[in-house]
Amino acid sequence: MVKDRFIVEVEPGKPAKDGKPSIGPVYRSIFAKDGFPEPTSGLDSCWDIFRLAVEKYPNNQMLGRREIVNGKPGKYLWMTYREAYNIVLKVGNSIRSCGIEEGGRCGIYGANSPEWIMSMEACNAHGLYCVPLYDTLGAGAVEFIICHAEVEIAFVEEKKISELLKTFPGATKYLRTIVSFGKVTSQQKEEVEKFGVAIYSWDEFLSLGEGKHFDLPVKKKSDICTIMYTSGTTGDPKGVMISNNSIVTLIAGVKRLLESVNESLTEKDVYLSYLPLAHIFDRVIEECFINHGASIGFWRGDVKLLVEDIGELKPTIFCAVPRVLDRIYSGLQQKISSGGFIKHTMFNLAYSFKLRNMRKGRKHSEAAPLCDKIVFNKVKEGLGGNVRLILSGAAPLASHVEEFLRVVSCSYVLQGYGLTETCAGTFVSIPDELNMLGTVGPPVPNVYVCLESVPEMGYDALSTMPRGEVCVRGDTLFSGYYKREDLTKEVLIDGWFHTGDIGEWQADGSLKIIDRKKNIFKLSQGEYVAVENLENIYGQVPDIDSIWVYGNSFESFLVAVINPSKQAVEKWAEQAGISGDFNALCENPKVKEYFLGELAKIAKEKKLKGFEFIKAVHLDPLPFDMERDLITPTFKKKRPQLLKYYQSAIDNMYKSAK
Repeated sequence: MVKDRFIVEVEPGKPAKDGKPSIGPVYRSIFAKDGFPEPTSGLDSCWDIFRLAVEKYPNNQMLGRREIVNGKPGKYLWMTYREAYNIVLKVGNSIRSCGIEEGGRCGIYGANSPEWIMSMEACNAHGLYCVPLYDTLGAGAVEFIICHAEVEIAFVEEKKISELLKTFPGATKYLRTIVSFGKVTSQQKEEVEKFGVAIYSWDEFLSLGEGKHFDLPVKKKSDICTIMYTSGTTGDPKGVMISNNSIVTLIAGVKRLLESVNESLTEKDVYLSYLPLAHIFDRVIEECFINHGASIGFWRGDVKLLVEDIGELKPTIFCAVPRVLDRIYSGLQQKISSGGFIKHTMFNLAYSFKLRNMRKGRKHSEAAPLCDKIVFNKVKEGLGGNVRLILSGAAPLASHVEEFLRVVSCSYVLQGYGLTETCAGTFVSIPDELNMLGTVGPPVPNVYVCLESVPEMGYDALSTMPRGEVCVRGDTLFSGYYKREDLTKEVLIDGWFHTGDIGEWQADGSLKIIDRKKNIFKLSQGEYVAVENLENIYGQVPDIDSIWVYGNSFESFLVAVINPSKQAVEKWAEQAGISGDFNALCENPKVKEYFLGELAKIAKEKKLKGFEFIKAVHLDPLPFDMERDLITPTFKKKRPQLLKYYQSAIDNMYKSAK
């Protein structure tokens, strides 16, 4: 049963009653055992976060971007808090002079940049709803969001203007003004003005409000500051309304958590902004940095140049999604194996020595200082040399990657869990707790959490190994789905937000996400299959980059579509004496047999039931991508779309395997 090392029980569990499932005990963080931390007095809104930081740290470096000299990237050039504030006031006056009032909706479309943040702060100043338009959702979704949220003005990255124009004429029903973060061509001006819409370059727009002055409205905690549309894995995007209160409460909780583990943020901290600001994860992290007068440097927008940007900026905190950390892991593995026998052996010895000491409970910084200096320092330098905290969120991070990075990065590697609806950080693991590997840690000190039993999936929140749907209550919760009261009522019941994720409490009070409530289907023999759980197991095969497992109630067995590792396939084929390029190898029956063998091996090892074994595979050399609408921007699989796309491959697999 749960011990109270990192959590305290505040309400006992409740048995099933009147057709409602049983509920496990309600817990909160040990760091809030005497109550949740209060936000700083006077900090009632996102605007206050920025305004107070400008008062306290006017000359600190706030927003930085790399200077491009003769086409080559140079140093980061910085704008101070005071300089950014002066531009934000101009942007705000210009927005208001377009006739947009408090409560109006303002869209922001494009990659992260100083202008993105300044436009957002102008919305915060004037009580406008900031509506990020997803960079990666494509024109259909952008048009849907503009019309659904009734966006009147949109700030757009220069190279995204043409994308935005694809939403015309539909979007022009609401959209009256477009502001480029850079320049505007005369052709674009002409095209936009045909629809009676105004378009300005950044500099033109700044001068629009000159000589005018608009009073800033009084902002309440309960006011909505942003509507974030989440890319649902089914149906239209949902507009999640986030209030000022959610964000200021979250910041107070994160501050308390970091203080409790001696890792407080300070004005000296530096953050690399590359995860989309259109997502809650990056948005709240940047709010935390602004709250402390710290510095935010922006990447150049190209994942291939990310490592170079890191090297120049030298961040102290690095936030990532598993996809990025997987890339770093593979890159390091390649370097190690190509480093020759002696280097390779030395690395492995240092690795097992340090890991052994960390398992004994030693802090990462004290486990093997000599190995850090001689062997692992190179890894640290690869991340700029100053990183002290790596935070992974948005999707589950594989345990072998997490363990590896915890040992070699010479910094804390923490995994967090949250949703847009819970204002991101709801759980986060604790530094130097190696046994939290593979978990998302205990709750952050600003929420109550309980598990609700899911009898149809065999999950019991009151058993000795408590499992059930993760439910969250507290001030960080969203205020509802915009114009979708029906959907809000489905997930917000008696103040509890039902996440749809299945969690399992660990002995130390950390939580492990083990399944998804909805991704469950029956096979023809009536057996239930929890598909996410199987994908997590099969995904551990090193030669598999990604796997989608499929079954339905008309068939008695499972099939899968795999994105194989190009390197692994080519290496295996060479050893097996099979010729052909990667595409041809993916079609080769012998290669498919090899993958079926690997899947069977891990299935036996993990003691899976017979009906959980994969009986046929299709190998796709192209990774699941957003271009084909197979995954969301946070790399979650879109199952209905995958089915549609691979329908003929699935039909063939079922035919051939019978």
